[in-house]
Amino acid sequence: MTVSFSRRPAGSPSSTETAERPIARSRDLVAVAAALVLFAAAAVVGGLIQRADGTLGTSWPPLLAHWMPHVGPGTPAAVAAAVLFVAYGPAVAALLPWRALLASAWAAALVWTFSLALIDGWQRGIAGRLTTRHEYVPAVPRFHDILPTLQTFSQHIVGGHPGYWPAHVAGHPPGAVLTFVLLDRLGLGGGAWAGVFCIVAGTSVAVAALVTLRCLCSETTARRAAPFLVLTPGAIWVGASADGYFACVAAWALALLALAATRRVRAPVAAALGSGLLFGLAVHVSYGLTLIALPGLAILLAARNLRPLPYVLGAVAAVVAVFAVLGFRWWDAYPLLVERYYQGLGGVRPYSYWLFGDLATVVAAAGLASVAGMGRALRFPLRDHRGLVLLCCAFLLAIVAADLSGMSKAETERIWLPFTLWLPASAALLPRGDHRGWLAAQACAALLINHLLLTGW
Repeated sequence: MTVSFSRRPAGSPSSTETAERPIARSRDLVAVAAALVLFAAAAVVGGLIQRADGTLGTSWPPLLAHWMPHVGPGTPAAVAAAVLFVAYGPAVAALLPWRALLASAWAAALVWTFSLALIDGWQRGIAGRLTTRHEYVPAVPRFHDILPTLQTFSQHIVGGHPGYWPAHVAGHPPGAVLTFVLLDRLGLGGGAWAGVFCIVAGTSVAVAALVTLRCLCSETTARRAAPFLVLTPGAIWVGASADGYFACVAAWALALLALAATRRVRAPVAAALGSGLLFGLAVHVSYGLTLIALPGLAILLAARNLRPLPYVLGAVAAVVAVFAVLGFRWWDAYPLLVERYYQGLGGVRPYSYWLFGDLATVVAAAGLASVAGMGRALRFPLRDHRGLVLLCCAFLLAIVAADLSGMSKAETERIWLPFTLWLPASAALLPRGDHRGWLAAQACAALLINHLLLTGW
């Protein structure tokens, strides 16, 4: 009797895997349905609360926006970019040489973000965004003498005192406004340059994320994630808000840490020191970026290497020391920020609503593909796609921590960009054959939000 054994070709799905695919897809849809219900409930309940007593501080909760259907000069470009990226993004990402992919991802993110911003027009969408009374550009002239102004910065955080800072300047360490002061000194002053700078910086997050994913996971995983990192609804708020720049600082701190921890560079110590300097800058442009330590820890765990940690912590300490010597002490300023926060809308906005409303803004900024991808990340055994799962779950944990703190009630579609811009990477876990459909969902969400609402901050 002759017995023959057939061997399944490498890479082809087993019968068990084939049977699980419909189940996995149904779970993806259940996660998306739950996210849509959350957003709809937040919109309905928020609308009722806002009409009843106005305590939410936004006319179209949970987003800080106004209902204003409109088109603009960026509309044709945004629609064309969406069609092209959905149709060709996955194939191009799979075929381009690695360095060309990084350059192309940044270029595509620039096109997508500028197009979305220009739906509101040049002045309203870019040049005027950072010039309102709450923003950074109007505060630049007060730094005529940088050192004395920095030394007295904390004295002007709490409202009610002469010369108190505008809301966004008071709400961040001085590294944020100093960035725009330095741009002004370089001859790039005014709202237009500030807006362009934030967009150019913020769109580089896609490149930093790709570098990180290649280090922690594989180049294949990074290529699968690339179109989702580009075609994200979060681009609406990258163009043009300072939080796009803050996201850039944090993202490159993580990318350098990943390069150092996996020793994918010739000088891992230099990469670790650079990472620490950027981590130090991150916590001096946004108090909330202390939570970026969670993804940083995830990177070290995924790489199974703690050797970069002393260099990173040393460089962070150096940045903190420099700011302290110049007159700004983070630990003295933060309690004053809390006081200022509760003087304004932070003391009026109900925690009970925004605890869930803020999570609804994550659905809008990260997109439905991220919801489905994160659902898979939470279901995957840790041994499967370990680096990607650890990283995405760390960002999700950072969001939950920020939400529970109550220090980010509303506007989190913008404030949490350093975290939400990474969540689309989880869509790499979705079946490759479904990628175009999920990309279309991402693009449609961004186009609908940007054309139906006038977003603001």
